[in-house]
Amino acid sequence: MLPGLAGVDHIGFTVPDLEQAKSFLVDVLGCEYLYSLGPFDRGDDWMREHLNVGPGTVMRELHFFRCGKQAVFEVFHYEAPDRNPVPPRNSDVGGHHVALYVDDLDAAVDHLKKHGVTVLGAPTASGGPSAGQRWVYFLAPWGMQFELVSYPGGKAFERE
Repeated sequence: MLPGLAGVDHIGFTVPDLEQAKSFLVDVLGCEYLYSLGPFDRGDDWMREHLNVGPGTVMRELHFFRCGKQAVFEVFHYEAPDRNPVPPRNSDVGGHHVALYVDDLDAAVDHLKKHGVTVLGAPTASGGPSAGQRWVYFLAPWGMQFELVSYPGGKAFERE
């Protein structure tokens, strides 16, 4: 066990356009903008050594957002000669998504659709240990995968 582990502090991700991301996170999802930092360019190997980025990478700016009661997103805009502009799919190594809990999944899906957000399919009801949960994926304007989840009555594994 990791000594002193208390929980998740924040989730960081990179976007192609910080203003677009800010608009989506604040105006559509309802996150709270907190503050910005940057630019950051040391001109040496520090970024490669500490952040695992390629030579010539500059972190232009980052924004912090609070989403709900606890989630904090650290959203970066990098300039890098070797940057891949295509977000990974779930099946790709490093594929990921951010799941957001909502009390009313249907109302949340309607809200996303009214804002022109791409929702992937219809909400799905889980089975097995996750019975009681419904979920659906959606895409941020830059293609990153998010998920809405709801289980107001709890999940089966919690009752067993």
